[in-house]
Order: sequence, then C-alpha cells, then structure tokens
Amino acid sequence: MTSAALAERIIGNIAQASAPAVSPDGRQVAFVVARVDLAKNKYFSQVWLAAADGSEAPRPVTGGEHDGNPTWSPDGRHLAFTSRRSPKKGQTTLHLLPVAAPGETRTVATMRDGISDVSFSPDGRWLGFLSRTPHERYSAPGAEDGDESWQAPRKIERFFTQLNGEGWVYDRPNQVHVVAVDGTGTPRNLTPGEFEHGRPAWLADSSGLVCGAQRHDTWDLDFANDLYVVGLDGTIRELTHQTGMYSSPTPSPDGTQVAFLGHDDQNTYPQNVKVGVAPLDGSAHRWISAALDRTFECTAGVMAPRWVDATTLLGTAEDRGETHIWRVTTDGAAPVRVTHGAIAVKSFDARGGTIAYCAASVDQLADVFVVTDGEPRRLTTFAAAYAGAAQPLSWERFAVPTTDGTAEIDAWIMRPAGFDPAQRYPVILNVHGGPHTQYGETFFDEAQFQAAAGFVVLMSNPRGGSGREQAWGQAILGPTHHTAPGSGWGGLDVDDVMAVLDTTLERYPFCDPDRVGMQGGSYGGFMATELAGRFSHRFKGICSERAVNNLLTEEFTSDISTIFRVEHGPRHVDDPAAYESLSPMRNVRDITVPMLIIHSENDLRCPINQAEELFVALRLLGKDVTFYRFPGESHELSRSGSPVHRVQRAEIILDWFAAKLG
Repeated sequence: MTSAALAERIIGNIAQASAPAVSPDGRQVAFVVARVDLAKNKYFSQVWLAAADGSEAPRPVTGGEHDGNPTWSPDGRHLAFTSRRSPKKGQTTLHLLPVAAPGETRTVATMRDGISDVSFSPDGRWLGFLSRTPHERYSAPGAEDGDESWQAPRKIERFFTQLNGEGWVYDRPNQVHVVAVDGTGTPRNLTPGEFEHGRPAWLADSSGLVCGAQRHDTWDLDFANDLYVVGLDGTIRELTHQTGMYSSPTPSPDGTQVAFLGHDDQNTYPQNVKVGVAPLDGSAHRWISAALDRTFECTAGVMAPRWVDATTLLGTAEDRGETHIWRVTTDGAAPVRVTHGAIAVKSFDARGGTIAYCAASVDQLADVFVVTDGEPRRLTTFAAAYAGAAQPLSWERFAVPTTDGTAEIDAWIMRPAGFDPAQRYPVILNVHGGPHTQYGETFFDEAQFQAAAGFVVLMSNPRGGSGREQAWGQAILGPTHHTAPGSGWGGLDVDDVMAVLDTTLERYPFCDPDRVGMQGGSYGGFMATELAGRFSHRFKGICSERAVNNLLTEEFTSDISTIFRVEHGPRHVDDPAAYESLSPMRNVRDITVPMLIIHSENDLRCPINQAEELFVALRLLGKDVTFYRFPGESHELSRSGSPVHRVQRAEIILDWFAAKLG
C-alpha cells in the first residue's frame, strides 16, 4: 500500500463522538458525531441522540452539515444546537429542536461571527452564548466579501491582537449574548466593548451569567484573568481581583458560590490547574482539588467542573498519560477517580443521576459511555466501525528511570503492522508539543500511520510535560526564573528523551539502532531541531514541524508573544541572550543529519519565519534539508487542517522517512 493510500485509510475513516449532553431526567444523551470527508475535503458534524439505558439505538436528529453544541432545555422538551444554515456565507445559526413531541426546528438567532458555549437559563426563558462582535471595518463596502483593501486601518494598542486559527480577535472580541427562547426580540450583547470573554454559565436564579474575562486595563501585561457576574440588566460585577488566572465558572445549584478552574500566579507557567470555589458575594476563593497534584486543564480537552449536588463536583484531570473524571468535594478532601482504565476522557456531562462521557484509547476512536450505577456502558460503536476499516494498532507502556535517578519517565512503544520479532525495524522517536501536554492513552493518528507504514513508534512524557506533579512540569523553566528556576528548555527534557531512546534500543532487540528517525511539532519541533544540533550522529533523519527554532524572534512575532517570560524568566527585551542561549539555532552549524521542515503559512503560534530561519541557515551551510510550506493552514494542520492537506502531510513524512531510514 502506498503511503498516500495508507494515510487516506487512517485519516479518511475517522468518525467519532464528542460533546455529550445529558437530559435533565438523565434518560437521554445528545452528542455530536464528526466525520472526515476526503472527497469533499471537509469535516461534517450532526447531533445524535441515544437512550442512556441503551434500550434504543443511537440516531442522528439533525441533518445539517455543521451541527453542534447540543444543549437541553430545563424541562427536557427541546434541544438547542448551532449550525450554519444561513444563506449568507460565514454566519452561524442557533436552533431549537423539539424532542418530547413532534414539531418543527426553528431558528432563534443568526450571528455574523460564530456561536459557541450555548446554555439555557434555569427558568427556560433565555439562551446564553458567546459570539464575536466584529468592528465596523468588517462591514465597509466591499469588505464583507473579504476584500481587505476596503477596510480601515487597525489601531494597535495592546498585545494578543491575533489568535492562531482565528485571525484578528482584538477587533472582533468574544462577548456574552442572550436571546429569548420564544423567538421574540433579537440577540442582546451583555458585554459590549473591547474585552474578550470566556464561556458563560447561568446563575441559579436566571438573573445573569458568570464568565471569565480580562476586563482591566493592564490585562495584556499582567495576564490576570478574572471571574465576572454579568446581569441581564447590563451590570457587570467583578468576583476576583487580578490575583491569578480563573476561568470556566459554574455556579452552584443553591446560588451561593461558583466553581471554576485556575491558579493564583499568572506569572508562572506551567502550573497544575486546580478546581476552586468562590462565594458569589466576591469574598475570597479557595482551592478544593489541591490534594490531587495533577492538572485539571487537560490535553484531551478542557472541561468546566460540573456540580452534582451542593457539595460535590465532577471534573477531568490528567494522570500519567490517562485522563479521567474525578469527584471533587467542597471540603477539600482528596479527589476520587470515577472512570478507570487506559483511556482519555475528552468531554463529559452529568444530570439526573447519569454521567455521560466521550472517551478514546490508543486503538479506539471516541465513543459515548454512560455511568448510572457503577460500571460504564458503551452507547455508540464508532470505534468498532473504525477498527474494521483502518485496523488501528495498540502499544506497550513502559517506564524509564531518569538519568539523575529521581523519578521515572512514562513511555510507549508501538510495534509496526505485520510485526515479526525476528526482524529489525526502523524507529521514529516522537516528542509532543506544549511542552505542558502529554502523550497517552488516546487515539493518535500520527502513531497509527507511522506504525502502519512499518516503523516502530516511540513516545514519552519527559519533564516539562503534564499529567504529573507540578514540579515535573516546572522542571524546565528558565535557569533565572523568579519562582521555580529549572534547566530551561533543552535541559532535563533532552536528558529524558535520550534516556528513553537509549533504554528502548537496549530493551527491544527488534529496534534497529542504525535506523532511528525523530519527529516533533511546536515545542516538539524545538526538540527536533535541538536534537539535530546536538545528536546528529544518533539519527538518520529528523522532521522539525511548526517548530520554535529561535526563541528570541518567537517572542517578538508569535500571536502570544510577550508571554514566554512566564516560562523562561526574564523579558526578552531585557535579556535577549537568555533566549538566544536556549534556541536550537545556536547549534545549526553542527547539524549533519538530513532535515525535513514542515510549516503552515498561516501559523500564528509559531510563525513561518521560524521555519524560514532554519531553512535559510541549513541551505547556506550546504546541509541536506527539505522544506514544505502548507498554504491556508494554521498551527493545527496535523489535527484540524483540511483533510487533503492532512493526508498530503502524512504522505510527505512517510515517504521521507522511508527514504532516509531505509
């Protein structure tokens, strides 16, 4: 099978579940099914419905091409959902679908620039949601058709004006809107102005919503993110006071307090995000999940905590490659795991005594599961259908001691398709992005198509990553960091990755030490270029993708530029040498291994100049370098880029490694 056909099989058959929403009585679960359509080079999604007891087969209940965000009305009679059913390109629509009785789907709102985070008020009268509010420049004659030559110039006064995958955001901020459920009136913006707002959640008495936002003048300098009560009467009241980063609020059922995610030091990253509670009168908050030194801000998906009763909440936290639902109580007792096994819970909901969640594992796409009386019940069979079409592989988990003997590194090895223990195979070492993210027990198409093509796939979670205690994540903060000085990027993390590689080659005789390649994206791309400059002799080929190659220019040009000081320590304008000393570009003359560079031209997180700098240097120095630029794609090419581009990218990587590793 050609690499293109293999990639089409792995990527083109993806169809999986997400965003479960449990009905108020706990008897039904609505969810979204998303699928890839290679022929049309698009993604499609519909809302489905399933009986929580499994008595009825799950079925689609919407027929649009881009339906999502299912949300139950308090009486369980209707589902709200978003779509793109407006005849005008780019607009998003909000609909009500009768569930308890036959009836017509009706449109309650049409918004020019997206709708997300939809929720009903507890009294059933209102729908709250986020939508972007574009500046008038986007409505200038001709500008509505995308011709920027008609737009007025942008006046830039703050940082973080653009966002990867979103483009300009400072002149089209996300704001809290409400619309009457009965269809009377038009959507009303409760937070007009310049500030960006996060997911809103209704107060118990339906008088307003709580959301996270940065509404103070120095937010782009101090990074503080606060909680606000936004009243239906137009009032906006601060709950927290620029003392940390707080988001994803959920008011308690009794209306006295709000649960949220966050931490108290906005000048240090990474940190293990905790679950907190704050009284709605604005008095001091407290952390209730601190007994579990794991982050509740998960790589698999960030979920707001969910109240079960007046003293109990559910949230998702990572744990050494796994992601589970945990029960958290307001008395601060140690959280208790609700789900079990080698899985990653990507999203969940709980109502009426039913917990529904979408979870994946290494060889299974995400399905819907429910827990009502202890043991989980699988409601959907998308993983089984995918297994029949794509034959995904599993892997072996193992641990490697750190070189300093202080801990162990979690690692995974996936044997190639058609594995023969008597043979020796080429190895591709993968390093994840972040760095504060994790590899783990979830489906990863990268590993699947590498193994299907005949490579041994090796992955690990070195220091700097998530899923462990906070000290593990902070081990590679900059050497002069004000809070927790560490080795800096390229220090203990490199030691750990190389320890995993050395142990693997010694422990598994089917791995050929003379045919080792390496691949990483984003921070993993940083590691790829770093290893190329320091360990070229160990590899036959290295793919550096959407990489950070020059930390100094990254801090000037990224969509999140100026924020890297919370990891590296000093500001780049005060100590440029600190950034240059950690940059892989410093060792570019020592690179002798063949290099493959892949980058997206619309990448704002690691702008294209990061790839261009590396390519120019390698080409001038006469090195073996190949550079692919993907038009129209962002930093998320490998995860949510166009299906055709994702297949083409996989084909490029597989063919290049096949040529270099033999």
